[in-house]
Amino acid sequence: MAMAETPPDEIMRAADTAGWKAGMRTIWRVTALSLRSPWMVAIALISTLIAAVLQLLIPVLLGRAVDQTQRLITDPAGQDATAALWTTALLVLAVSVGRGVFTTFQNYYSESVGHRVGYALRLAYYEKIQRLSFGFHDRVHSGDLITLGMLDLEGVRMFFSTGLVRIVLLSILIGIGGYMLLTTDVILGLLALSFVPFVAWRSSVSQLKLRGTWLELQNRLSVLSRVMEENLAGIRVVRAFAARPHEMGKFDAASTRALDLAHERVDIRVRNTSAMTLSFFAAMGLVLWVGSGKVVAGEITVGTLTAFLTFMTILQMPVRQLGMLVNSFARTATCGERIFALLDLDLAITDKPDAAPLAVTDGVLRFEDVSFTYPTSRTSTIGGLSFTARMGETIGLIGPPGSGKSTIAHLIPRFYDVTAGRITIDGQDIRDVTLASLRHAVVVVQQDAFLFTTSLENNIAYGDPWAQPQQIADASASAQLAQFIATLPAGYETVVGERGTSLSGGQRQRMTIARTLMLRPSVLIFDDSTAAVDAGTEQRIRATIQARAAERVTIIVAHRLNSLMHADRILFLEEGRIIEQGSHEELLAQNGRYAALHRLQMRPDEIKTASGTTDKTSGEGQP
Repeated sequence: MAMAETPPDEIMRAADTAGWKAGMRTIWRVTALSLRSPWMVAIALISTLIAAVLQLLIPVLLGRAVDQTQRLITDPAGQDATAALWTTALLVLAVSVGRGVFTTFQNYYSESVGHRVGYALRLAYYEKIQRLSFGFHDRVHSGDLITLGMLDLEGVRMFFSTGLVRIVLLSILIGIGGYMLLTTDVILGLLALSFVPFVAWRSSVSQLKLRGTWLELQNRLSVLSRVMEENLAGIRVVRAFAARPHEMGKFDAASTRALDLAHERVDIRVRNTSAMTLSFFAAMGLVLWVGSGKVVAGEITVGTLTAFLTFMTILQMPVRQLGMLVNSFARTATCGERIFALLDLDLAITDKPDAAPLAVTDGVLRFEDVSFTYPTSRTSTIGGLSFTARMGETIGLIGPPGSGKSTIAHLIPRFYDVTAGRITIDGQDIRDVTLASLRHAVVVVQQDAFLFTTSLENNIAYGDPWAQPQQIADASASAQLAQFIATLPAGYETVVGERGTSLSGGQRQRMTIARTLMLRPSVLIFDDSTAAVDAGTEQRIRATIQARAAERVTIIVAHRLNSLMHADRILFLEEGRIIEQGSHEELLAQNGRYAALHRLQMRPDEIKTASGTTDKTSGEGQP
């Protein structure tokens, strides 16, 4: 049953406590995924069956060879015995080769089925993550998602080869092998199989213990990857504050906890392997002791005793694998439950069944008594907000931190859904139109100037990969990037570093502006996206954007007044409500909060720069 969007840590806890019925449902779902490759499954299972039967023939042939050798010893001139021995030797060789060939087929095709299952789950998992809402990602650490999509997915992928194929192999070897032993000699058969219950019990117990420690190890590795990811993402901050000893201490502590548990797992494995080996050799000693007496008494031949010992050697590994089989089922149930729990989540933001594409005509954006509360918050970020923006109009949003400016920017493209009220474009509720058409019409230039590790050209054309070079050049010129790119030896083919760290903050922000201008949206939102750009460059960018402002609604979220003083209307927000609105001049005349902020923030030389009377550049001017 699908659930609402839930963070992975809650999914993991729910999976770990799920009952056996839920586990069996998960195993069936994984099996059904494996059956999507029916001919590969058929080849793997048939090859397993043939390889197991051929393996069971080897003890019989070796026992026959021993008896034939004894006859040769007693009658060296016997031609029939020599021919029979050669025939048996050739049969052993042929059976061994055949077993090796079919075992190869078994391993190859069972692994192929597993990799196909992993491929399908990996795509489904990645696609689901792309569609989960901002609200989900706000509560989730990316390291947890990576761990879930790698370690858990790998545990599910291996089920066909370590679970389904192994259960067929062990059923044939233990079932038919045990039957052959008991039908040959009941007493020797029971002695030969006496180690089986103990080994099966110890193997199952140890594997279940290993499974429990593996789950804990997975959690500790998740913490380790989280520490490493945060360190790599913030490496410049670490260097700036000389925090290497602190970071090394954090990493060493997390790594030590994982290492201690790994040692515990090794200890469990070694102790149980030793106990199982001892029981096997004890059973083999009993078979030799009793069997030798039967050989002396003439009840069985030496070849029969050899066959018993060879059967035991063959059965030793399958019996030990019973624990691995139990572990495979348990691991698949747990890991699969986590994976499917995420895949089955109901999307918080999705298209309605009858959603139609957004049709933009007049380009009127309207907030109608909108309220919004973040999932992790108990208080409303926005309450009863109403305003209208028309095509060709530029709206500025300003206010203290936490007043709801960025929230408004994220509600328009439906990164979040409103708690109450509605947002419309040309009278169409944005919840009633398709997400694809809405996000084509509404584009946000984010505060976080994220760039991909690829060329400048690909970063700029990210929203339109088939754009012509001239379009990319025009967008770059509008974002005041053309001169900078012209100075680079590789030009637009220059590859930026991870997250664009090889560029300055202002260059990264201009890159994101250029990327946005490629799309020609109906509603263009700048979410404090020029904070790292100097005032002169910002003025030139603003002039370029204003030249095309008649084609769209433009919304500017900013902390610097000189970023939005040119707006047709400025909304001053506080605690999610509009407390003042009007043009720059009208708000100054009101002598309210906006005017107070203006007196606090602006200096005479900055006022001149913001109004365009000079090209002098300056910073924010914050006291």
